[in-house]
Amino acid sequence: MFQDCRGLPLTTASQRAATAFDHAIDGYLGYRADLAERMAAVVAADPDFGLAHCLMGYLFLMGFRADTLSAARTALAAARRCGGTARENAHAQALAHWIDGDPERAVAVWDEILHQHPHDILAFRLAHFVNFWSGRPDAMLASVLSVERHWSDAVPGFVAVLGCRCFAHEEAGHYVEAEIAGREAVRRDPTDLWAAHGVAHVLEMTGRRLEGVAWVEGLQSGWHGGNNLKHHLWWHQAMYHLELGDFAKVLELYDAGFRDLLSPLTGMVPDLYIDVQNAASMLFRLSRHGVHPGDRWVELADKAESRIGDCRSAFTLPHWMMALSATGRDQAAAAMLSAMRDFARNEQPIARLVADIALPVTEAVLANGQGRHADAVALMRPVIGEMYRMGGSHAQQDVLEQLFLDSALKAGAESDARMIMQRAAGRYPIPPKRRRGHAMAAQLLS
Repeated sequence: MFQDCRGLPLTTASQRAATAFDHAIDGYLGYRADLAERMAAVVAADPDFGLAHCLMGYLFLMGFRADTLSAARTALAAARRCGGTARENAHAQALAHWIDGDPERAVAVWDEILHQHPHDILAFRLAHFVNFWSGRPDAMLASVLSVERHWSDAVPGFVAVLGCRCFAHEEAGHYVEAEIAGREAVRRDPTDLWAAHGVAHVLEMTGRRLEGVAWVEGLQSGWHGGNNLKHHLWWHQAMYHLELGDFAKVLELYDAGFRDLLSPLTGMVPDLYIDVQNAASMLFRLSRHGVHPGDRWVELADKAESRIGDCRSAFTLPHWMMALSATGRDQAAAAMLSAMRDFARNEQPIARLVADIALPVTEAVLANGQGRHADAVALMRPVIGEMYRMGGSHAQQDVLEQLFLDSALKAGAESDARMIMQRAAGRYPIPPKRRRGHAMAAQLLS
């Protein structure tokens, strides 16, 4: 038995496998595009390395695609067959819960692992990720606060903990604490995409658009070899330019930055959940400001049709519908809603989330696109306060609130428009009149 670089036992008979595993974890923490190759090296070094198979299963699930569930189950079976320490076997149990559509039970297992092994950076980072995409920023922050006292610069991976500290505080509205942690992480490692992303969120939420542009542009030279997260950082840059009224720059970033990049693995324009969210939310925002997106919706709508029935990412579903609605694909939209209703009938917790929140919001997106604005308001009104449960940051959730605001204004539902404006005023340190998506409404309702 060997150890990882943080001193945790690994059930492998190969030092080469243990070293390759550390390299794979570094790739996961650093959002490296070559993670698949790193994982292949681990398994090649020791095909009976149970935790490596478990990590492989986790990676399949991180894309939130139904067509990877079979591969994740195969990885789980291999992990269980190989066995390992109590910690490694607990990871396999967490993987099983996640496969079964119960991410909160998976987080509970990771939390227990961290209680006994606070240097298990894999459990920590997975809990951070799944808590975020389960709409649990409170749990994100609690996880950081529970382990950070055990970490220091002497422990490999400390920069990743700082990056998570940044984002957890940002989503909790603690912008000063978040910015300090994120800037410190980037000072230590200028290539750290997650910390750079956390600071980008702080600058978005606090209305510091020119600083945001400079922040993203100043770090890009260090992103070679990064994965899709760098697309999301370009989306943040586009968000700053949107607020500055530079729509031409927004479209330039869309076409040459966060949408038109070919995946190094598939040779296709990416349809990872975050890429879809980036693209659809930006095109919707641009349309609200009278900017015609040309045929940019078409390739998104094509991908949306191919993913009908895939409900593993609740927050992505309304974004797929934006593309179908914008291209007038009513038949495909109806098929998507029907598939969501079918999915919602199973017993998994994720199915209840789709039934209770994602389905009415996605129906509202279609209603808005079809000009049925009062229907859109009626569908969304009961779940406005629950949309966070689908995951996504405050900056990402904002597009759904803007859709509700757009519908309320067009339906003449002044009280609903005022309600959503009050939500915006309570969340952002800057007043709605200084946010482009809310400024017109602020003037109309003054």
